[in-house]
Amino acid sequence: MYKGFSRIYTAYCIERLQPCVSPFISSVLNSPKGKLGNIGYVFKRTKKHDKGNTSALFVPVPVKPNPDDINVGEEFTGRLKKQDLLKILNKFYQKPEVRLLASENGLDDQLLHQAFLSFRRHCLEHDLPPDLHITISDILVGAGHVDDLFPYFLRHARLAFPHLDCLDDLKKISDLRTPASWYPQARNMNRKIIFHAGPTNSGKTYHAMERFLTSKSGVYCGPLKLLATEIYHKSNSKGTPCDLITGEERRHASQYTTLIDDTEDTESDSEKESFLLNEPELTPSKHTACTVEMTSLNETYEVAIIDEIQMIGDRGRGWAWTRAVLGLQADEIHLCGEAGAIGLIEEICNTTGEEMDVRSYKRLTELKVEDAALGSLDNIRAGDCIVCFNKNDIYSVSRAIEQRGHEVAVIYGSLPPGTKLAQANKFNDPESSCKVMVATDAIGLGINLSIRRIIFYSLIKPVVNEDGDKEMDVISISQALQIAGRAGRYGSAWETGHVTTFKPEDLPTLKTLLAQPPDPVTQAGLHPTAEQMELYAYHLPHASLSSLMDIFVHLCTVDDSLYFMCNTEGFKFLAEMIQHVPLPLRARYVFCCAPINNKLPFVCATFLKMVRQYSRNEPITRNWMRNVVDWPLPSPKTIMDLVHLEAVFDVLELYLWLSYRFPDMFPDVKLVREMETELDAIIQQGIFQITRLLRNSEQMLRSEPEMSEVGRGKKMGNMHTQVKVDESKGKLSEMLVARGLITPQMLKKLQQELSTDKTDRRNKGGRNRRK
Repeated sequence: MYKGFSRIYTAYCIERLQPCVSPFISSVLNSPKGKLGNIGYVFKRTKKHDKGNTSALFVPVPVKPNPDDINVGEEFTGRLKKQDLLKILNKFYQKPEVRLLASENGLDDQLLHQAFLSFRRHCLEHDLPPDLHITISDILVGAGHVDDLFPYFLRHARLAFPHLDCLDDLKKISDLRTPASWYPQARNMNRKIIFHAGPTNSGKTYHAMERFLTSKSGVYCGPLKLLATEIYHKSNSKGTPCDLITGEERRHASQYTTLIDDTEDTESDSEKESFLLNEPELTPSKHTACTVEMTSLNETYEVAIIDEIQMIGDRGRGWAWTRAVLGLQADEIHLCGEAGAIGLIEEICNTTGEEMDVRSYKRLTELKVEDAALGSLDNIRAGDCIVCFNKNDIYSVSRAIEQRGHEVAVIYGSLPPGTKLAQANKFNDPESSCKVMVATDAIGLGINLSIRRIIFYSLIKPVVNEDGDKEMDVISISQALQIAGRAGRYGSAWETGHVTTFKPEDLPTLKTLLAQPPDPVTQAGLHPTAEQMELYAYHLPHASLSSLMDIFVHLCTVDDSLYFMCNTEGFKFLAEMIQHVPLPLRARYVFCCAPINNKLPFVCATFLKMVRQYSRNEPITRNWMRNVVDWPLPSPKTIMDLVHLEAVFDVLELYLWLSYRFPDMFPDVKLVREMETELDAIIQQGIFQITRLLRNSEQMLRSEPEMSEVGRGKKMGNMHTQVKVDESKGKLSEMLVARGLITPQMLKKLQQELSTDKTDRRNKGGRNRRK
């Protein structure tokens, strides 16, 4: 069952422990029987390649000899000696005129060198075409000039580098300097742009929603499913029928009372009937709440709201906000977010010929920065929320607080939406005994919380740089303002908010961050479309999708005064993972857009299995899913069990996301959603008992020392790579388990696979010796 996991696990070890290993290995692992096969035009790529040197992406395609090239030239001019031929070819390559002509034909020094090596090898190892044979003979006897070889060399170079013949077309396809022109329907409208600017808890979204609720038709575009769900519920409860559309879910206005956050609904989950928008008896409502990626650009609305507009500058998702701003067909477009995005939106409006009305708001409640840090968890008080930036801190802090007699609510990004809402409701309920929360920056968006004081446990957070690498850095001004602003909610028991740090040395930095205006957003994100990838594939039919994306990113022309190309590393990771699976390009593109955490081996392995099942034209059914995830799942006994359940929930979410892209191949939407609801409840119970899970985890790690063998140089799968671990930093298995990358059950199954592989190799070796 875990063969796919073994490959990803091995690749993880190689990536983390041997950063200098060749990038070819990951493709070998994901190729049938470890063979490279047809790798296309691009293969030499790392995250830190030179972005200014497009030629570094290309390696020559092997040029096969023409079977019609019989040795006719030899009959006319005699046989060529290899020493003479090599001398002529090297003389040709050393001429400055050749470099100049090559440059004029798209061959820089790097491509010229690779093309020449290919040309020379081809000439020495195969029969020459008659015209080339005769030309070289003439040069040898003084009847020709070495420069006469250039047309033949260029012919070969274009066979070795097919992109040379279509480079101009590729550059035209990837010309992204005027994205406003991509949406002619929106340009034909006289749109009114209204920017509601203000900090957290200033009422900016409230004012935009007032216009939304009174409009004849409207769409709300939010950054998170939870926000879209909140608007869906609020709109319907106020008498404005509104549908919900997210990547994983479609709900009609008539079904808003069945949402998981409706505490007044007592009907059991098994009795609820799931209605989908594509059912013929349900007419779509005039209003829609959706996640920003799901925004429809084909519908016409009276009012559109684009929330958290500052995320247009996000390195990963900014393209979705750009697409919505430029392409929405709405009479009024209300943008809600930080004032730091005003300048950029004004510049974009200049390119569309539209005017923008800015409405500024001030915070409705006071926010005070305390003069002293918390210092100790003994100083925790009711209404406090400690914000951590990694799961390990979440676990350790929540346990330490509970040991001091406080009941704790826990919220972090990988929890299911229902569990987040359940924890939020427990914390917000005045009658609840839970008065303290431990959370990640997931609380910055999407959940209304009654917080008295925000406490930053640390100000260091992992961030993704332009190359897609994670780096540790101090949080940005915008992040500090967004998170701190969650304290002191208007209309709650804590109308005055407080903010401080856990460590005294962090408090001056926090004060500096909060005293500054939001970071200006200077560029909006763009991303290649499926249509652009198809055009690239037409010109480069043998290139992989990852290669096509690399070429596109390097050849694209962007007006960098307004736009930037969003990070595509996640897309390329999935593209390389499924490269060996036969798929149509459009389907491959959709799969590579799947929103999955590629750091979770179980999720990646299951994704790969889904893609293979799809490629065989076999439906991915509920029974298939139950078998893959070992359903039914027991309640978690350790924190590792809980992490695994969260990964399984991600897999179910992935199924639902794919079901709306490939409905025929993912048919059991209702049944899988029932599994998801059941699993959400199991995870909720685990979160409620998180301290017990942590205690059990420690006991399990102490009682299972044999797990450490994986980290002591054992071979992983078929890889003969010795993994050395610094004992002072802990065993590899414990590190992986502690980080939530694997569960003990997954590790045991991996060990079983390794043992089986070892036995098979031993038996095979014995048979070979007997032979």
